[in-house]
Amino acid sequence: MTDESYTTSEIRTIALAVIAGVFFGGVATGVAFPTLPLLDERLLISAALLSVILSANRIARLVMNTPAGAIIDRFGARIPMIAGLFTQALAPFGYIAGLHTPTAVLAVPVVGTVSLPGLVFVLARLFWGIGSAFVFIGAFTTITHMTTNDNRGRWIGYMRGGQSLGFPTGLVVGGVLTDLFGMETAFLAAGILALLAGTVATLVLPDVHGPTDGRSVGLRELPALLWDRPAVLTVGFGNFTLRFLWGGIILSTLARYASAHDMELAVLGAAGISGAVMALGVVTSGVTTVVTGWLSDMLSDRTLLTIPAFLSMAGGFSLTAFVPALGPLLGAIVLIGGGMGMAAPALLAILGDLTPGEELGRMGGVYNGMGDVGLSLGPLVAIPAVDLWFGYRLTYALCAVLVLSCLAVVSVPLLGSVNDTDRPLRAD
Repeated sequence: MTDESYTTSEIRTIALAVIAGVFFGGVATGVAFPTLPLLDERLLISAALLSVILSANRIARLVMNTPAGAIIDRFGARIPMIAGLFTQALAPFGYIAGLHTPTAVLAVPVVGTVSLPGLVFVLARLFWGIGSAFVFIGAFTTITHMTTNDNRGRWIGYMRGGQSLGFPTGLVVGGVLTDLFGMETAFLAAGILALLAGTVATLVLPDVHGPTDGRSVGLRELPALLWDRPAVLTVGFGNFTLRFLWGGIILSTLARYASAHDMELAVLGAAGISGAVMALGVVTSGVTTVVTGWLSDMLSDRTLLTIPAFLSMAGGFSLTAFVPALGPLLGAIVLIGGGMGMAAPALLAILGDLTPGEELGRMGGVYNGMGDVGLSLGPLVAIPAVDLWFGYRLTYALCAVLVLSCLAVVSVPLLGSVNDTDRPLRAD
């Protein structure tokens, strides 16, 4: 990637700072999330504006991914990533400001009731999305620059594991803080955690980047960029599919699926069961991410991991489609979460293996952008698919077909495509 090499101890120190940044960022996101869906009455806003608040961060990140990647390629990952972490930290304090903003209400066509506090929350969520684009791409670029093909999968697995486990940790902390002390305390905790992540990064992160012309790639130029780099398009399609199915279909339909099939467990109804099942899936995905990231470094071709990963996810969706009972659902979520945790770090490490150092930011932005498209599109089609178009059985069966298509679109084209051109790791 670059001519500079890093010792094992240097990699460990810097990677732990990066992991802390994405973990605490995920915790801060999760802390705030349980309270956000409860804001419509307090802020005097319509359900439509509440939806805008919930999705504003994804919209902002989707728009910022490729510009953020170009900025990182031009100026290095250190300053943009630190700026992103502190920009994220503005969001929770913006929530607190929104709670104390004087109420001014007006009716807006289509959107409905809009209040000044509600607009403050929208602005805060936009800041979060902008910051998160720089954080993810900066983390990917930093880890990839420091590592070689022989150890990249391990450290990317650790990074993705921290990212995966941060959000559910925050959900628990945020729910408890809100119930015990109120949502303002939960928002304050989220802001402090985000500031902590930025402070740690400021103290430890190095400045890594390669030469580039720094040309920003807009969304309208994205198709041409991907056409010139078929391997990035292939890896990006895999990321799109994972995010579409995991963060879109499963997250949006699981509670309704449990309710439609009258699932109960002790005092838990559909909502409680869906929460427990998702928690099991997230933990499975996080643990698998760490283990398989390390395992991918031991393989001659880490693409091999994507084959059992996609098969596992397809088996999980098939089980959910054709055996609608609680026990099989638990087994299915383990298969889906395990496949997700196996495929995600492998794809990200492959992207790092294939990408020249001067293009890591932009290609990371493309990869992240395609994942965000999946995250945004999934919830839009999930509910109509199960309620209006296909029903649960056919919807989940089609999900299995989609993930199986990745064997042909992702796994086969990428097999044998990575050559180790990295610099050697110097001894301690």
